Amino acid sequence: MAFTTEVEFDQAYASVRAAFTSGRTKSKDWRRHQLKRAWWMVEDNKSRILDALRADLNKHPLEAMLGELTGLQNDILRTLDKLDEWTKDEKPTRWDPINFLGGTVVRQEPLGVSLIIGAWNFPFMLTLQPLVAAIAAGCAVVLKPSEVAQASQDLLMEIIPKYLDRDAIQCISAGPLEMKHILETRQDCVYCCCQTFDTGHFGIGSQGPAIVAPSADIDLAAKHVAWAKFMNAGQVCINVNHVLIDPRIREAFVTRLIHYFDEFTGGRENQPDYCSRIINERNFDRLESLLDRTSGKVIYGGIRNRQTRYFGPTIVVDVNPDDSLLSEELFGPILPIIDADLDAAISFTRSNEHPLALYAFTNVESEKTRIQNETVSGGVTFNDCILHAAALDAPFGGVGNSGIGSYHGKYGILAFSHLRTYANAIPTWIEGVMGARYPPYSDANMRKLSPPVKAPFDREGNDITSRSKVLSTAATLAVLGFSVWMFGAREKLPPYAKNWLRK
Repeated sequence: MAFTTEVEFDQAYASVRAAFTSGRTKSKDWRRHQLKRAWWMVEDNKSRILDALRADLNKHPLEAMLGELTGLQNDILRTLDKLDEWTKDEKPTRWDPINFLGGTVVRQEPLGVSLIIGAWNFPFMLTLQPLVAAIAAGCAVVLKPSEVAQASQDLLMEIIPKYLDRDAIQCISAGPLEMKHILETRQDCVYCCCQTFDTGHFGIGSQGPAIVAPSADIDLAAKHVAWAKFMNAGQVCINVNHVLIDPRIREAFVTRLIHYFDEFTGGRENQPDYCSRIINERNFDRLESLLDRTSGKVIYGGIRNRQTRYFGPTIVVDVNPDDSLLSEELFGPILPIIDADLDAAISFTRSNEHPLALYAFTNVESEKTRIQNETVSGGVTFNDCILHAAALDAPFGGVGNSGIGSYHGKYGILAFSHLRTYANAIPTWIEGVMGARYPPYSDANMRKLSPPVKAPFDREGNDITSRSKVLSTAATLAVLGFSVWMFGAREKLPPYAKNWLRK
């Protein structure tokens, strides 16, 4: 499929901008209708989606359903069920006079026209899940699937205009050259889950470690790590990039790791049809180059076939910190193993960019606490892999170099929203008290509006226990009550204030 031309993109952008300006995407009815249509888009085209994933990555239907479709459809249903709750107005504390008398509310409003740039490793989940969040937030969307996963891109280009609002949601195709023009166009929000374009929200990947301590269940740790590296041929942004393991248990761990790789593949000389393939020759060659340049020792390596893009799981030990395998995110089925006790593992992790995911295998609570307190990452899973990214209603995202912001559930809606504060003028009958704000300024007026502020702690940071806090609170309530009753008449209060007083 040919890429969208500049003229075609400009037309698509103008349509989406006009749709958002009209205000129709803010309607809850519009949002719900589009989300329902999106659910049926996936349902009606499920077999075609599976075929596209097979063509692009050789994904087995089990991996495709688990990693792409089931979670996506459940996310749509969850969003529909919780839409009102996740988008309702918030009322700041009513103990503040401005909030109480002015009826202050904080409203979630859509950021506007959102550009969503999909990723090729999960071309449906990582393209459509942010679309669900953008729709739920009330945004209009320009959607750009990854051109690297061509079959998936072509299918999305076909089905999205058939199911979704063609004016407010436009699907385009583009490569690196075309993206220059697209990114020069004003966008109110950019979502990107890839390393090429990292100017927007969310995770873009990193070198995520797995720390294995002596207290870990070695067999289960090896099984979980082997599964993570096997999934999608290691092409997962939250995969285990390398293992940091205590030297005392390295041999036992590697033995079990080899056992599970053999079990999962049917042996290192096998090329199972259910194993995903490397996305293209360029990435295949990149992985081979990294492996050729390693100073570590390859102790397990299966078949590598450039023609079919099959790259068997590979274990490399005796890897140094400056090794080629640690020079970039691997994004493949190569597993470097580094000898490191817990202190060294934490130190090594802290010396690198913050990872999108960190995995730690230990059954000692104090070690878990150290890892939590002494490292930084987008998320953490203890004694397993990837689970934190699948947690219901929990945020998923990166930090620092591994991404900006988070999404999933209500956090996705927030990512595509602006929190807008609304306040009403306070009632005119209290203007006499507020008149002190007007010029000419005086010390007397300053004392009325800015009375002395006293802290409940001393200069050393020690809390002060006295009656002052109680008296201060009582005085504040007394002044508020006096203002309400002395100036006028309860009947002059706005309706929301009257209702509050009746409670």
